[in-house]
Amino acid sequence: MIGIVVVAAGSGTRLGVSGPKAFVELKGITILERALGGVFQSVEPAQVVVVAPRSHLVVAQAIARRAAGAASGAISVVVGAEHRQASVAAGLAALGDDVDIVLVHDAARALTPGEAFDRVARAVRASNNGVVPSLPVSDTIKRVDGPIVLDTVDRSELVHVQTPQGFPRALLAAAYASATVEYTDDSALYSAAGHQVETVEGVAQAFKITTPWDLQRAGHMLGVSTAIRTGVGMDVHAYDPAQPLWLGGLYWPDEVGLAGHSDGDALCHAICDALLSAAGLGDIGGRFGTSDPRFAGAHGDVFITETVALVAGAGFAIGNVSVQLVAKHPRLGSRRTELEHHLTALVGAPVSVAATTTDGLGFTGRSEGVAVIATALVHSDR
Repeated sequence: MIGIVVVAAGSGTRLGVSGPKAFVELKGITILERALGGVFQSVEPAQVVVVAPRSHLVVAQAIARRAAGAASGAISVVVGAEHRQASVAAGLAALGDDVDIVLVHDAARALTPGEAFDRVARAVRASNNGVVPSLPVSDTIKRVDGPIVLDTVDRSELVHVQTPQGFPRALLAAAYASATVEYTDDSALYSAAGHQVETVEGVAQAFKITTPWDLQRAGHMLGVSTAIRTGVGMDVHAYDPAQPLWLGGLYWPDEVGLAGHSDGDALCHAICDALLSAAGLGDIGGRFGTSDPRFAGAHGDVFITETVALVAGAGFAIGNVSVQLVAKHPRLGSRRTELEHHLTALVGAPVSVAATTTDGLGFTGRSEGVAVIATALVHSDR
């Protein structure tokens, strides 16, 4: 199991505030809650431990419960220390015995998306090394002595390192137990203990909010990128005469069914993909994979209900969804209104459904299966 330690005990000195910067508001929501929003966008379930200053313990607990929502049982808050290293150690000590991979994340990197956590966790599991997300250095770097330039450093060997940083839990705990000096980040401490660290691709929006300029930049990014967003989804399923047909969450008697790990409801699946895409939450394969036995034979209603909850948890309201079925059969006919009403109730926003054929071309024209294309519009409700 994965454990995520979110460090939120740092001061706000360079940000120009008197209290801890994780509790400064960014577009009406604290930096800590923004950071936890990214944590809970990740695909894999995790135990989350927030490390907060004693002065803000109660406030942090309320933020944690609100950010976790239905997963509030998976998050806890512990008191941090004056220095970051001791704060991380406090978070590590609060993790359960079943945690074998630890991700350490700075709350100040408040806009880090869920995909960054997933990428680091997968890399740790695959390599059993420490893993840090990084971005290449784009500026020319000079080595200086006071005001005098000595030489130019080869930037091809340099990267900017971010969080979350991931590690095998046992090795990280042992490295912390043996540390005798303060390090600037967890990967430096881990390397000093003799362990290997590798990099994965970072994300630009995971920058650290340190100065008032950083805070303003983050506000601009939120205002521009999350006001209104659109997403596209597509799904394809082959006909299977041995299966009943479920499409759009409705049962279609006397029609050829669709093959699939679940009930093969391509229409519902395409809607899910469009909504997840619009909210930046990945895709249906990543969220509800065929390896998950919980969704074997599940109806499309289940996937839509789960997807709508994920979108809402990420801070988005659904504007509308438009779906087009490409197939020779079934013909929507008189069930189109029923279909739209049912899907609108599931999504909680208007859903329009259309259908077309390909004039005999391709696999749909040969009546081998169906294709569905969906588009969705969401907007920030925060």
